[in-house]
Amino acid sequence: MTAENQRTPNQTRSRLSLLLVAAMFLGSFGVAAALFFGGWKPTSTRNIGEMLSPYPDLRDVALVRANGQPWQWRPAERHWHIVVAPPADCGEPCAQLLNALHRVWYSEGRHAEKLEVLWFGALPPGAPEFSGLVPMQPSAALQAKLPDQARADALPVYLADPNGYLVLRYAPGFNPSGLRKDLGRVLK
Repeated sequence: MTAENQRTPNQTRSRLSLLLVAAMFLGSFGVAAALFFGGWKPTSTRNIGEMLSPYPDLRDVALVRANGQPWQWRPAERHWHIVVAPPADCGEPCAQLLNALHRVWYSEGRHAEKLEVLWFGALPPGAPEFSGLVPMQPSAALQAKLPDQARADALPVYLADPNGYLVLRYAPGFNPSGLRKDLGRVLK
């Protein structure tokens, strides 16, 4: 036997360690690939709002501000949008919701400039005015794209990404702190 063919215990141990590390890496990669391609989805996600699937596309809807000026999605500005389409003559429930949305907008601090509240309909009496509030004219085309219709006793709120897709829905009576947490993740 020559010296080249003999293995020392250190060489054998080193090679086994290398093979063990490689097996752990490839094994975890294999498990992850099997779960992904097998269609497994986690039972819960980090977002508080309900993820919409497929995302309703609002880009082709002609939107008009309350003052009559056309409004367009501006993806380059990276603004996220809270979308609310209340029924006519909503009254006190709409005032409470708009007040809660104002507090959510204000709580975003320096990131509030990247957030707009699109309110489709007449503002309730005594509604707070803030720079992130964009009063809009009611839109039947928008209502048709929303997953559910608002009633005075049930006012859903939606979160739209900068490109004009609705991504999250907040059920009527939602906790505004959940919306604030979701916004904290996307407004960075």
